[in-house]
Amino acid sequence: MDGRICSTVQDSIVDGPGLRFVVFLQGCTLNCPECHNPQTHDLNGGYLVNLSELLEQIDSNPLLKGLTVSGGEPFLQAEFASELARRAHDRGLDVWCFTGKTWEELTNPNAPPEWGLLLEQTDVLVDGPFVAKKRTLAMPWRGSGNQRVIDVQASLEGGEVICLHN
Repeated sequence: MDGRICSTVQDSIVDGPGLRFVVFLQGCTLNCPECHNPQTHDLNGGYLVNLSELLEQIDSNPLLKGLTVSGGEPFLQAEFASELARRAHDRGLDVWCFTGKTWEELTNPNAPPEWGLLLEQTDVLVDGPFVAKKRTLAMPWRGSGNQRVIDVQASLEGGEVICLHN
């Protein structure tokens, strides 16, 4: 299985807690003003990578605590991202996902079914578009005050958004 990515970071400490392998997926149609990753917007940019190549890179670092899937917009490649996340879980890693979409958009009954597959494999979701007027450096893991850090599994079980940080 192949996915289109912009880049990876093999040992991040800023994209979730602990030492993390980060995959920046390529492609985003949200065009948030002042986006942190504008180079990821082009749907045809970046390069194709096979899932097994990413897993080999993940396996090469026994110190990893987790996988972070970012972008671009991960839900544009939800099938690929969900399989990567599932394989990360198989390796004992936790999975964080950063999206410009909101929880409400992702869990809408009319949402594509593959979005649900990615949510099922996500432990923590940082949701919402970056809003420059709400920019903050005071909130962990977020760029703007409208974004939430969501405990996905608890939220799916409880039927409502359960945030980890305010």
